[in-house]
Amino acid sequence: MTPAPIVVVGDLMVDVVAAAAAPLAHASDTEARVRWTGGGAAANVAAWLAAGGVPVALVARAGDDVAGRGAVAELAAAGVDVRVALDAERPTGTCVVVIGADGERTMLPDRGANLALAVGDLPAELFVDGGHLHLSGYVLLHDGPRPAGLAALERARAAGMTISVDPASAAPLRAAGVEAVLGWIAGADVLLPNRDEATVLTGEADPERAARALVAVASVREVVVTLRAEGALWTDGARVVRAAPVDVDVVDTTGAGDAFAAGWLAARRDGADAGEALAAACALGARAVGRVGARL
Repeated sequence: MTPAPIVVVGDLMVDVVAAAAAPLAHASDTEARVRWTGGGAAANVAAWLAAGGVPVALVARAGDDVAGRGAVAELAAAGVDVRVALDAERPTGTCVVVIGADGERTMLPDRGANLALAVGDLPAELFVDGGHLHLSGYVLLHDGPRPAGLAALERARAAGMTISVDPASAAPLRAAGVEAVLGWIAGADVLLPNRDEATVLTGEADPERAARALVAVASVREVVVTLRAEGALWTDGARVVRAAPVDVDVVDTTGAGDAFAAGWLAARRDGADAGEALAAACALGARAVGRVGARL
């Protein structure tokens, strides 16, 4: 029997990436290399999974415009089962990504049609026993798409699917309210925050303490925290496993967390233990930061 695909629900964006050739000159000019590329946390995870040969479906919303149709075609060509509703009223989400000379990025997102993701956009046939739902937290952090995100979680639980959640980003988590967010994601099998997100959700600055706290306060089975140059760690509340970072020249950190998540999901799907999955995730994250753009 063919395994059920990983179902990824969340944002699809088009990224306008400006890689600065020197430190940014505030209120003046800085030479840069500018390119357009596919983006959006959920779409990035789906693209990395497909690149690794993992069956994956993406549920999202885009504008019925050139950018949206192009993004859909690009993902379909990459092997993603694209379940993207095209919105006649809202434009495709766009993010301006400014990459400093040190490789760190600052993002200016306009989520566009993503904010209109609706419960009706969730294909019922994707929510099946034995499948896995990966939800991008961005869906939960805005009033517009939140009902769709909560419905996806509810349907996945009802179908007997496993669930992973990427909390998305520290600042929107604060804005949405920690208690509310913890309530929405309670009971997920895996949370995949970065260090800052884990701190926001728990108040713990130490990532290991934060990860252990999340297992308890969010009633989840596993927590995986990305630590940038320090690698990553996993815990089930009792055991802790750490992975060293992969040595790589950092070119662009955009989408590194999405690649990491895809590496983790793919490895766990293949039966890897926590240590093996962390190593695979760190390797894919390193591959992402060694190039410009959020995808291959």
